[in-house]
Amino acid sequence: MLLAIDVGNTYSAIGVYDNDALIGNWRISTARERTSDETGMFLMSVLGHAGIRPEDIKAVIMCSVVPPAMHSIVNAIKKYFSINPILVEPGIKTGINIKYENPREVGPDKIVNAVGALRLYGGPVIIVDFGTATTFCAVNHKGDYLGGIICPGIKISAEALFEKASMLPRIEIAKPKHIIGRTTVSSMQSGIFYGFVGQVDYIVRLMKKEMALQGTKVIATGGMANLIASASEEIDEVNTLLTLEGLKTIYQMNSNAKTEE
Repeated sequence: MLLAIDVGNTYSAIGVYDNDALIGNWRISTARERTSDETGMFLMSVLGHAGIRPEDIKAVIMCSVVPPAMHSIVNAIKKYFSINPILVEPGIKTGINIKYENPREVGPDKIVNAVGALRLYGGPVIIVDFGTATTFCAVNHKGDYLGGIICPGIKISAEALFEKASMLPRIEIAKPKHIIGRTTVSSMQSGIFYGFVGQVDYIVRLMKKEMALQGTKVIATGGMANLIASASEEIDEVNTLLTLEGLKTIYQMNSNAKTEE
């Protein structure tokens, strides 16, 4: 079995694959201060609850945008599973040709998403990831990562309103019944929800125009993907497991490469 871990700024995704089948997945808060023992015991507990023994895990692959959290997680994998995890970092085989001026600036999660999207949907494709930041990534049919866009995320934008405007409350992010709000809460919900729907659709349209590629698909992932996709005119499909699928694909690519050697 393969253990795949995507460490994000706010949340981390964990998945276990038995060959191509995802047999379990979990989403947890990312805690930079966790020790390796806390991390190891947590993973053992989660997997044990699903009936997966430590010895069932034969390989681990990880990507992370939180360097401070990596040391304890890597050490936990080594100590509790006796495995050296594969890290998605420069030098690993992904099949993606990064067109950034400095390829090292591209977060590993974006590359993993690109791999997963190409594997599942083909190219050209635009990936919209609703994480701590909302990111847009453009990939053509040849596997060229053309570049992207980074915007403030939905949750941190709503939180900024609460923190910086004394009379505005903290709200649940939800789709309001009406565009014109009649309470402070519904007005804020309308602004956040429809503001981000409009942002996504407008940016995607501009990206499609600049890419000038026929049949470009738009795939959304991340915690708020289903909510925004419910009103978006440009999002074609939602796949909240896209990063895990990308990690599995990268593992398979590198395992096959080693076998061929």
